[in-house]
Amino acid sequence: MDFDLGWILLGLPVAFVLGWLASRLDLRQLRIENRRAPKAYFKGLNYLLNEQQDQAIDAFIEAVQKDPDTTELHFALGNLFRRRGEYQRAVRVHEHLLSRADLSAADRHRAQHDLALDFLKAGLLDRAEDALRKLEGTRYEAQALLALLAIYERSRDWPQATEIAQKLQDHGEGSFSGRMAHYLCEQAAARNAAGDSEGAAQLLARAIITAPQAPRPRIDQALMQVKADRHDQALQTLLELASVAPQSVPLIASALAQTGNAAGQAERALAALQASYDSFASLDVLDAIVALEGAPGKQRYLQHLEREQSLVATARWLAGEKLEHEEFHPQVQRAIEHATRPLTRYRCAACGFEAKQHFWQCPGCQAWDSYPPRRVEEL
Repeated sequence: MDFDLGWILLGLPVAFVLGWLASRLDLRQLRIENRRAPKAYFKGLNYLLNEQQDQAIDAFIEAVQKDPDTTELHFALGNLFRRRGEYQRAVRVHEHLLSRADLSAADRHRAQHDLALDFLKAGLLDRAEDALRKLEGTRYEAQALLALLAIYERSRDWPQATEIAQKLQDHGEGSFSGRMAHYLCEQAAARNAAGDSEGAAQLLARAIITAPQAPRPRIDQALMQVKADRHDQALQTLLELASVAPQSVPLIASALAQTGNAAGQAERALAALQASYDSFASLDVLDAIVALEGAPGKQRYLQHLEREQSLVATARWLAGEKLEHEEFHPQVQRAIEHATRPLTRYRCAACGFEAKQHFWQCPGCQAWDSYPPRRVEEL
């Protein structure tokens, strides 16, 4: 077959021109897409700064679709989903990141940490635990251990919580001896409720060694000794606590007075209470002193008023006094007691949650030892 060389020479320039046009079109399309992706990103950022999360999510989704390899957009999108409570979508974003083979080690650890947060917020504690365990040896390890500690406290898994607290302490994240003493006390309470008083006593002894100045182990130990009618030992335990942790005496003032009477050593108890009151004029300590001294001790409330302006002490003194119009005394007394009721509560120093009784762990914010041993009026 004969070929016409003229047609070949004519076709080469045409093919070159078509190829050049095609490349220009591709470059133009690429430039358009590159312009759209940053535009969508900045649009999403603007929405985010204006607290318009719905529009920000739509803009970031558009940006991710234009550039699916951008990890920062995925992180931003996943965090937005979590903040909005759309935990399943957040999980999918972070799991997609973890499935990428080209992800750097730093970004992989970050995605693993964010995935654990997704599970935590969703209340999937078992899956959160697995995700947090995988962060060991990364820069997120300390945060992961703290989150694990919160999980084990929430599920009341005290042995596991003790293990994590010890790791945190070994890593230099602060002293966790007080918390570990609480964990031992919780286990002792469970043993005692099950009838294993010997096992409970051993756990409390360990708690005292773990945190010698923590008040709870000795208080729980004294309560067990009182229950077993060992009042002499209970009094000695409380006196030791008053010596090593004098700030805790208001918490044990009533028990100190009762055990002192029961053990026939009211004078020792009174001396310890008086020494505490001289150091800090606590109403709980004052009530215990009056209980030991009987009717004559009631004048101490008037002496307290010279030292501290206290509506509660006023109500205590007024309770047994005779008024000129005695028929109105019950109404006056009820009104004063109603006014003083909020003043006799305990208040959490971390979140402000108020309660009638003293808690070792705040029911509101779950913080340990956040309740000062003082009433609201004394703060």
